[in-house]
Amino acid sequence: MNTKLLMMASAILMGIAGIVLSFGPQEVLLGLGQDSNQISVIALQLMGALYFGFAITNWIAKGTIIGGIYGRPISIGNFTHFFVGGLALAKAYMNESKLPLIILLVAIIYLVFAILFGYVLLNHPKKQM
Repeated sequence: MNTKLLMMASAILMGIAGIVLSFGPQEVLLGLGQDSNQISVIALQLMGALYFGFAITNWIAKGTIIGGIYGRPISIGNFTHFFVGGLALAKAYMNESKLPLIILLVAIIYLVFAILFGYVLLNHPKKQM
C-alpha cells in the first residue's frame, strides 16, 4: 500500500476539519442544529486545534516508512483516532434518528480510514518509490 497517499489524504481531511472547527465553530453548531454557547464553541475550537495538529503530523510523516514496526506510533495514533471516532459516530447515528445525514457520511469516511490504517498497522511496509 502506498502510505504516502494515505497520509496525505488523512492530513488534508483533518487539516480542513481543523481549520473549519477553529475558525467557524458557531457555523458548525448552527449546521448541526445545536445551540451555540461558550463551552461548545471553546470545545470545538480545541478539537479543531487537535485535528490541525494531527494533520501537520501526518503531513510531515508522509515521506517516512509507515507500517509494521516502522512509524508505529503514527499508524497506531491514526488507527485509534479513526476507529474509535468511526464507531462513536456510527453508534450515535444509529441511536438518534434526528441526527443529520452528514454524521453517517463522516462515520463511513472514518471507518474507511480506520480499515486502511489498520491494514498499514498490521502489515510489513513495502519500499516506496
